[in-house]
Amino acid sequence: MRRALAIARSPDAAGGEVAAGDVPVGAVVYGPDGTELATGRNERELTGDPSAHAEIVAMRRAAAKLGGWRLSGCTVVVTLEPCTMCAGALVLARVSALVFGAWEPKTGAVGSLWDVVRDPRLNHRPEVYGGVLESECAELVRSFFRTAPDL
Repeated sequence: MRRALAIARSPDAAGGEVAAGDVPVGAVVYGPDGTELATGRNERELTGDPSAHAEIVAMRRAAAKLGGWRLSGCTVVVTLEPCTMCAGALVLARVSALVFGAWEPKTGAVGSLWDVVRDPRLNHRPEVYGGVLESECAELVRSFFRTAPDL
């Protein structure tokens, strides 16, 4: 989780600052052997892509590195509880485990508002570990919204 927090706080891949308006969320995908495959951060404002959430960015990069869309055996670590889009992508990518930090009562889809990843009607259900370094992850998001009240 500390690695995901560092990604959330870091400058963008091009070496510049985080784009104004991108909520500081970081994600890391680890392979079955525990090696880091890819990282991602929210890049919606930076890229203009509405699907550029940290988890999606990291999973796209991991899939490209692995040469296929199945992330079986992989673990995704993210600083904020995934939304419905990201939770659905985790299931569809066959991610084996999800570790997240802060709960997201407004949009969370891993237990807060919905529980997409544990829905027995779906063909895959990753293991879930929520609330890891919860206070630190939550404070990062709270502090962002304190300084960006227009969002």
